[in-house]
Amino acid sequence: MGATHALWLLAVPVAAVAVAGLSRRSGLSAPLVLVIAGLLFSFVPGMPEFELDPEFVLYVFLPPLLFSAAWQSSYYDLRENVRPIALLSIGLVLFTTFAVGYAAYLLVPGLPLAAAFVLGAIVAPPDAVAAVSVAQRLGLPRRTVTILVGESLFNDATALTAFRVAVAAAAGAGFTLLDGTGRFLFAAVAGAAIGLVLGPPLHWLRTRLNDPLVENGVAVLAPFAAYLIAEALHASGVIAVVVSGLYLGHRFTESAAVTRLIGHSFWKVVIFVLESVVFLIIGLQLPAVLDGVSGHGWASLAWYALVIFVVTVAARFVWVFPAAYLPRLFSARIRDREAWNGWQGPVVVSWAGMRGVVSLAAAFAIPILTSSREPFPGRDLILFLTFTTVLATLLVQGMTFPALIRLLGIGSAREEYTDRVAEAGAQHAAAQAALERLEELVAAEPGPIDETVAERLRQLAEYRQLRAWERLGGGTGPEGEEVPTNTYRRLRQEMLAAERQVFIRLRDERRLGDEVLNRVLHDLDLEEAALDRD
Repeated sequence: MGATHALWLLAVPVAAVAVAGLSRRSGLSAPLVLVIAGLLFSFVPGMPEFELDPEFVLYVFLPPLLFSAAWQSSYYDLRENVRPIALLSIGLVLFTTFAVGYAAYLLVPGLPLAAAFVLGAIVAPPDAVAAVSVAQRLGLPRRTVTILVGESLFNDATALTAFRVAVAAAAGAGFTLLDGTGRFLFAAVAGAAIGLVLGPPLHWLRTRLNDPLVENGVAVLAPFAAYLIAEALHASGVIAVVVSGLYLGHRFTESAAVTRLIGHSFWKVVIFVLESVVFLIIGLQLPAVLDGVSGHGWASLAWYALVIFVVTVAARFVWVFPAAYLPRLFSARIRDREAWNGWQGPVVVSWAGMRGVVSLAAAFAIPILTSSREPFPGRDLILFLTFTTVLATLLVQGMTFPALIRLLGIGSAREEYTDRVAEAGAQHAAAQAALERLEELVAAEPGPIDETVAERLRQLAEYRQLRAWERLGGGTGPEGEEVPTNTYRRLRQEMLAAERQVFIRLRDERRLGDEVLNRVLHDLDLEEAALDRD
């Protein structure tokens, strides 16, 4: 690899992080800005073509992205919403595959039905990264966010299995519908089993290492191990990663505090970089995609792209509304158990169908030749239509999604207040338990304890208890004055800043070593992080 080529490879993540950082500072949706930036960068003179390597995406990018999302997801919330998640991640993916595939078969002259279904399977799974980031920022109801996250965790497994079956049929490998169903069931069940088998021993190992860095190192390797083992056994690597991530994330509370702090920060940084690079790469694919269809008429290509985009979006609406209404219509149990946001909820879920890099990776993974050594039918056109669908959903749906949420007036203000009440009650109970335990320890000490130590511990427990209740009022008193815990936090932050300046000055005067400085700054940073959280 030449130095110039290596510099271009370095430029991609650097540009991705820079653009994403500017987007965050401006309050814009980073995924959308990154895609637009990638499109613009692709026209820069001298810019090499960055043709997407499907194996690189599926084996390097996908496992940590899925694992992190599963790790941070609530097992209980996903379990309570398993029905709508399954309807979207399995039912909707297969419905979209058939709807888009049959539309492409009727639309494009000479495109075989099997190849058309390849296109359908490729564009079937949405990538919820952009939708969920907007939904969380604008405060969509938790159940809606949970359903979107759950769909994105499992829909890739359905789509990739359908894709492989359709490719085999189009390439002349003789797959039937029965073969495809059996392959999907085996991949799903075996993938879940592999995830469940890997989860407990990895958790057992992590809790006995007593080394936060090594414990998080195990977590970093876990998604790649789950994915590779599952794929080697012809199971679903996606489901194996998701199940192992859900298990380890659910048991993460049993890890040490330092392990959790390091792991939380590490995954936030890694996912930020990976997602930024992924969305920039989507835009950079434009030259490679256009080269393959240069012999087609641009008017016909534009018409094909528009129809496939419309069918992809419409198929989601056609599926989501009956899937939302019919179960409630026929089951009183569902009506009693599941919250209902009216017709606005299905509209939001229907419009949150942005496609992503997994679709592009699958399109690039289409073999060039069939089993009979003939060119794969319509490969370049499928790649073009995949790119235009991904681009159109990200830009059209992504840019209008925030406005749609505001227009429909769907919010989670009531949920946020309920969460604060629940947190305040839990903090109160926890503080009471801590105070009772303190009194037991003081009474059990063989010798007298300095009363200032016990009093300081009492004050800390009472501060946390009081802060949780004061947060219900927005942090202000009845006349708008600052509440005591806010005053404490503000003054303590100023004190920490003064302490930090002294330590840095002493280091600069060579009266304090860097190793000591790093240690004391770490302690100050932990305390400030706790204050910032409040």
